[in-house]
Amino acid sequence: MKNLLDVYDTETRTQIWANMDLAVNSLTILVAVFATGRIVKRLGMPSTLALIPVLTGVGLMMLAAAPLVGVVVALQIIRRAGEYAVSRPAREMLFTTVDRETRFKAKPVIDIVIYRGGDMLSAWAFTGLTQVFGLGLAAVALIGAVVAALWAFTGIYLGQRFNTMSPPDAAVASRLRQCDDWCSQS
Repeated sequence: MKNLLDVYDTETRTQIWANMDLAVNSLTILVAVFATGRIVKRLGMPSTLALIPVLTGVGLMMLAAAPLVGVVVALQIIRRAGEYAVSRPAREMLFTTVDRETRFKAKPVIDIVIYRGGDMLSAWAFTGLTQVFGLGLAAVALIGAVVAALWAFTGIYLGQRFNTMSPPDAAVASRLRQCDDWCSQS
């Protein structure tokens, strides 16, 4: 498989990557400050957790149809900014329904094993699909779109579970209010 950036010299490639990083960082700040809370309120947790995987899947299908540098750049910017500004904060909200001990045991596993392991696995999968099986970018992008769909369904499932659970602190506060109500009636 041919790298889409092979046609560019080193300086141009560096500029492309630098501009992508600038766009990701700028978009992340803007979305996080002005939109993330509104997205969660308006769409709810299931749709919020599925939003970035759905956008990624659509972008990968576009990439399969038109394997161009501009599509790759746009997809990377949207996926990375969406991960930092929407997906990650929504994932953190999921932890409000578990106790402290569970949160502090689970977060390192998710952040290190799942995410870093997923990065490594996806790099190996890309290499295997392209080098071993000889698939082109379009086929790999379609496989990625299927993976993004599974990611979206997982987000919907977790968001629905989140909606049915109450945070431990809210449960304690509810019990305290019941106790206060009972004490005031006596």
